[in-house]
Amino acid sequence: MRNLIPILGDQLSPDMTSLRAGNKDRDVVLISEVAAETGYVPHHKKKIAFVLSAMRHFAAELEQSGWSVDLVRLDDSGNTGTITGEIERAVERHRCGSVLVTEPGEWRLQSALEDCAKAIKVPLRILDDDRFFCSRAKFADWAEGRTQLRMENFYRDMRRETGLLMDGSKPVGGKWNYDAENRKPPKDGMSFPRPRETKPDEITEEVLTLVETSFAGNFGDLEPFWFAVTRAGAEAALEKFVAEALPGFGDYQDAMLQDEPFLYHAVIALYLNVGLLDARVICCRVEAAYEAGDIPLNAAEGFIRQIIGWREYVRGIYWLEGPGYADRNFFRNERPLPDFYWSGETDMACLRACIEQTRAHAYAHHIQRLMVTGNFAMLTGINPKAVHEWYLAVYADAFEWVELPNTLGMSQFADGGLLASKPYAASGNYINRMSDYCQDCRYKVTVKTGADACPFNYLYWDFLARNREALDGNPRLGRSYQTWDRFDPERQNTIRADTEWFLETLE
Repeated sequence: MRNLIPILGDQLSPDMTSLRAGNKDRDVVLISEVAAETGYVPHHKKKIAFVLSAMRHFAAELEQSGWSVDLVRLDDSGNTGTITGEIERAVERHRCGSVLVTEPGEWRLQSALEDCAKAIKVPLRILDDDRFFCSRAKFADWAEGRTQLRMENFYRDMRRETGLLMDGSKPVGGKWNYDAENRKPPKDGMSFPRPRETKPDEITEEVLTLVETSFAGNFGDLEPFWFAVTRAGAEAALEKFVAEALPGFGDYQDAMLQDEPFLYHAVIALYLNVGLLDARVICCRVEAAYEAGDIPLNAAEGFIRQIIGWREYVRGIYWLEGPGYADRNFFRNERPLPDFYWSGETDMACLRACIEQTRAHAYAHHIQRLMVTGNFAMLTGINPKAVHEWYLAVYADAFEWVELPNTLGMSQFADGGLLASKPYAASGNYINRMSDYCQDCRYKVTVKTGADACPFNYLYWDFLARNREALDGNPRLGRSYQTWDRFDPERQNTIRADTEWFLETLE
């Protein structure tokens, strides 16, 4: 009996469980580019081009290894526009007796496959995705009975289980977490390596033409396009990062500079999230670099924590909480997303820099997302679901399972503290300390109120004041509320008035 093996756009790994369960001499692999996936949010042009080109290159890789591959292109005649529609067509076209598919990464696709299983005339079997260190079921077991689902506790358990950076039962160096050493501001005169750039080949050029034609109105710059779209290219990008940038990653991973979009960051999450890189291989490579003396411990630990800690943890939260997680709105924020999140046209230099960088590269690092665009959205009361949909659209590495908990939970505190122990709110002082954005800004970060004041300064205090009932019991905010209470009534009223004026102009 011939199996149909659908491969989704973020399953571009040759050792997918569905491929391992199949037979090269008999089965057919289906790779389908569909409008439902390119259009469920208005994706960045570079993101669409990256995923489509990577899919086409993966189809060629599978064919070269002996698989029979049915590649349905986005503009093919008869394309139904949906994954499930293409599965139904392919079952008939290839006379398949069953369908083997690895579990998808998102709830909407899980639901679609379950509906497809009921609609088609042959059995459809959904297999676990074992590319992750922690399965959905295993995370649910870890979470059961816990009053708090803190990432740090999960991370330590993952370190023990994987043995990464462990000395027997103890962490290498004696500490689990070196985050306190990873918050250095940038220094004058620093130089940074560039991520590895790949010149588009004929397949990618064809995709770029398709995207420019079919998605002309989408956000973002399509050119220059330099992302790797093959396994070999992604692995070369990893090696360049380990050799040139990782030694400085730990110290300066929170730093921000106007004219340096990448600093010491890897820019490989997009490759990892579609399957061109393997998480275990990455972590072992970083651990080996530390053991060889090529990188300091705080860089190795900080990077590995992002993968076996945050990445695995947010995936667990995503599947544990269910599709309703996207509707969480702890602060009941309903303000629409400002237009400048798409245009970049704002007098606030930090926001402008991060949005312009996002438009150019479909990339911003975690502090730019958390403490600039995310911080501003939370302080001004923007609807968290709108913020989530923006992040999902504009970043090349954004897939809902990883992006949604980071946005709703970490950035917007919309889950009320399930994921984060406090809202990540900050005034302009933090941004000024960690970046050079404030130097040429129309607003003055040292001014606290008035027309020339950095809006973050009064927005921060107004956010705390108006949400006091919800946050007053948070132990990590006690000092902030004590400070607010020491402000005289006139200053408090000025902060409220400045915020009201600013929000009116924002609308």
